[in-house]
Amino acid sequence: MGYGGIVRNSTMICVPLMGQSVEKMVSDMFQAKAQGADLVEIRLDYIKNFQPRQDLEILIRDKPLPVIIVYRPKWEGGQYEGDETRRLDALCLARELGADYIDFELKVASDPKGFHNLNYHSNSKTVVSCHVGGMTPSKEDLSHLVARMQSTGANIIKLVTDAVDITDLERIFHLLPHCQVPIIAYSTGDRGLISQLLCPKFGGFLVYGCMEGNSIPGLPTLNSLRQAYKPEFLNADTKIFGLISNPVSHSKGPILHNPAFRHVGYNGIYVPMLVDDLKEFFSVYSSPDFAGFSVGIPYKEAITGYCDEINPLAQSIGAVNTIIRRPSDGKLIGYNTDCEASITAIEDALKARGGPNQESPLTSPLTGKLFVLVGAGGAGRALAFGAKSRGARVVIFDIDYERAKSLAHSVSGEAHRYEEISNFRPEKGAILANATPVGMHPNTDRIPVAEVTLGDYQLVFDSVYTPRKTRLLKEAEVAGAIVVSGVEMFLRQAIGQFNLFTGEEAPEEFMREIIWETFL
Repeated sequence: MGYGGIVRNSTMICVPLMGQSVEKMVSDMFQAKAQGADLVEIRLDYIKNFQPRQDLEILIRDKPLPVIIVYRPKWEGGQYEGDETRRLDALCLARELGADYIDFELKVASDPKGFHNLNYHSNSKTVVSCHVGGMTPSKEDLSHLVARMQSTGANIIKLVTDAVDITDLERIFHLLPHCQVPIIAYSTGDRGLISQLLCPKFGGFLVYGCMEGNSIPGLPTLNSLRQAYKPEFLNADTKIFGLISNPVSHSKGPILHNPAFRHVGYNGIYVPMLVDDLKEFFSVYSSPDFAGFSVGIPYKEAITGYCDEINPLAQSIGAVNTIIRRPSDGKLIGYNTDCEASITAIEDALKARGGPNQESPLTSPLTGKLFVLVGAGGAGRALAFGAKSRGARVVIFDIDYERAKSLAHSVSGEAHRYEEISNFRPEKGAILANATPVGMHPNTDRIPVAEVTLGDYQLVFDSVYTPRKTRLLKEAEVAGAIVVSGVEMFLRQAIGQFNLFTGEEAPEEFMREIIWETFL
């Protein structure tokens, strides 16, 4: 049994190994096992000066976990360019020596005469594979291809496509539950990532992951699979949540939301979704399985046009960072949890520094203060409306002056051009808030304002949370300002999202512990 009574599924985690020597392959097998792999895929075509009898005996004799043997030719995207008979003989030898799985290309398996000679009885299972390059075929064409692969008599079939857009993956998800034999199906590249993460929900045979330090586009790390996603606990009833953003690789949402779901026994998974086209995304992923979304850069404003209803606060802000698919009618409802998250984080930091003799607890410490905001995008709108609601006077700087003016008008504030901030001198006790991605990993040496002015602010807030302490915050701290990391805002907005996603109270202390462990 798993978390909250969820039964473990049979999906395994496999690591592809592409070492250039037998010694490296054996070493990597042990490392993969130590990091939590259930099996490995050995790519013989990557081994330099491969000697079939000698090398396969070592690989199979010394394997610490089950292996899939692959010897991929150039014509199917592999490295091997030699004689085809020699290649197939090596695969037969691997079967003789006791390899657990042998991979044959569909072209080979479709030759009845040749494949029949290869497919004699043994303890090894046969995988028939096909990589479809270019555009992902239609559902109908993919179904015909799968039927053709099944007709070979394979024990397992493997279908790989190239993901041009995240919406291509829906065709893969559609295939998985209907296959008559175990199937491995996924799409490659950064936009194919969720085809790995969600395949256990839809019935995939295995999910691929890479070892630490061996990053492969589109593959999650073994550590993230074992610690955050835990594919063994996914099933057909698992609800899918995800971050719609571009870029999306910086997100810490999965390592916060997924453990929190399991902590309260909620059957859900949270994944990063690299989205290029909002309209296409929502038209394709309209199933109740996709139950809710976080919204990141650059979509917090544009996404309001795809919501069926918008919560009044989010409506007034003009930005949405959370969407729920209402179970009763499937409509998309937009919310904004950024606003209260950022403003309460700033207020609490001011109160903590203010001590017991501060003004009435009913009065916000932001009341009457000058609130200097850099960035008028989705996060900036949340900060501006939050500051205005607390009685602060808002001044906005943005690289898009028209956007700054529009937001300033909405909060009765002032707008300035972005380049003017270096000469801006705030009054004593002013607040500075960065709502731009300036300083975010990997460009951590950048700073959105001139360092010489930081000492003029009482408090500096940065919405960037990777890294936890940005250069802006480090410089502000040296200048004597109170600093508030975007990590605190991230945690608080995630708590609000969790409540909306699940309809349950978020485990706040548990989530805070995860945050501090993650961002140390």
